[in-house]
Amino acid sequence: MTEAKAGAAAGAAEPAFDRRLLPPMLLGSVLNPVNSTIIAVALVPIGRALGAPASQTAWLVSALYLATSLGQPVVGRLIDVFGPRRLFLLATGLVGVAGAVGALAPGLGVLIGARVLLGFGTCAGYPAAMALVRSEAERTGRDGPGGVLTALAVANQTIAVVGPLLGGLLIAVGGWRATFALNVPLALAAVLLGLLRLPRTRPAGGPVRHGGLASRLDLPGMALFAAMLVSLLLFLMNLHLRDWYLLLLSAAAAAAFAVRELRAATPFVDLRVLGGNTPLLATFGRALVAYTVAYAFLYGFIQWTEEGFGLTPFHAGLAQIPMFVLAIAVSIVSGRSTRVRGKLLLGAAGQIVACLLILTLSGDSPLWTLLLVALVFGVPQGLNNLALQNSVYFQADPGRTASSAGLLRTFAYIGSMVASSATAASFGQRADTGGLHRLAWVMLAAAVLGLLLTLFDRTLGRAAEPDTRTPA
Repeated sequence: MTEAKAGAAAGAAEPAFDRRLLPPMLLGSVLNPVNSTIIAVALVPIGRALGAPASQTAWLVSALYLATSLGQPVVGRLIDVFGPRRLFLLATGLVGVAGAVGALAPGLGVLIGARVLLGFGTCAGYPAAMALVRSEAERTGRDGPGGVLTALAVANQTIAVVGPLLGGLLIAVGGWRATFALNVPLALAAVLLGLLRLPRTRPAGGPVRHGGLASRLDLPGMALFAAMLVSLLLFLMNLHLRDWYLLLLSAAAAAAFAVRELRAATPFVDLRVLGGNTPLLATFGRALVAYTVAYAFLYGFIQWTEEGFGLTPFHAGLAQIPMFVLAIAVSIVSGRSTRVRGKLLLGAAGQIVACLLILTLSGDSPLWTLLLVALVFGVPQGLNNLALQNSVYFQADPGRTASSAGLLRTFAYIGSMVASSATAASFGQRADTGGLHRLAWVMLAAAVLGLLLTLFDRTLGRAAEPDTRTPA
């Protein structure tokens, strides 16, 4: 009896995750998905108000992801070096500024600029959250905080799916400008929570003196990474043979980046470690194809429900409720296990089934078929994000958790850029049923590729096993 009491007392004395960190972590991490998804139902009203076709309003999607794709790993590296607090506060403050600019924008050009600012401003939330999870795991000696990772995934999933509904409601009440103005109170709340809850930390490796900042951050490596990524994403935004030089520029920048990183004492992206981490590279590849399908559905399908099927923005968002409910339920249930292989297989299969269902839709389809497609998509929406997040947490070098999380988002956003380009090419001037079917074939090909990448990856049987890692 005495031993049992002693064991219970020891268990009670074990340090636990600091729950005070959860509010800023969750709010900061959802700033990007809320801006990614809320725009989906605003594209058509913005186009009508500003006289811009779908091929031009697609830049509102591309601009945010161009900025975020570049900013996530850069800010993630800064967080690895300096800690999450200062980067979190600076970036979330920028979100409020961007929201005000967008709400007052006189034209499409300024609106695109606001989306760029939003992209950079929302870069810090998710890498900061992952860095905090890692630091708390090291402090408590518990290397697998599955409940916290699940909470992050569920929060992001909730916002990603409820975003169109929220956007439709805001547009019905205050017009499309309200979808930008929403960022002002969200940013104020995030900054306040960050000031009150986030810990003050010293830079990793001690204070930076005598120009050591540049060498520690590898600014030339960051510049080459930016040149590589920007030229690639500009090519993907508008796929055309006349822009072949952008692809050549991206390849040249990639080669120079590789040479630089292999020689740098403190590289921005440690290619020697990353190159030897095949499981993590495979995870990045799966993220690219999984999010290509997810974002093509988010932007393409919802645009079609408005223009090809005739729903209002509010009802188009309302039609996504089945996906919202099922995705949250799937994330919560599957979050009890950190194993990822089964989640990824079922997620890819769910995307394939949903794409096949989209191919049966027309403007005369009954409403319940749209709800069925959304319901089926809820399964991969609830599984893929959680599985990919868990994979990175357990596969990445602990000292580069934030930058690895940023790279995961970068690959996801490259997938979103492919989806945006495919959506613009499929629809052209109007989101009709023929364009939806063309887009569905692209989505189906990506979903099949994701299934194959999972089936033939033998490392997944060992992924996300907390007991295989030694706590720091």
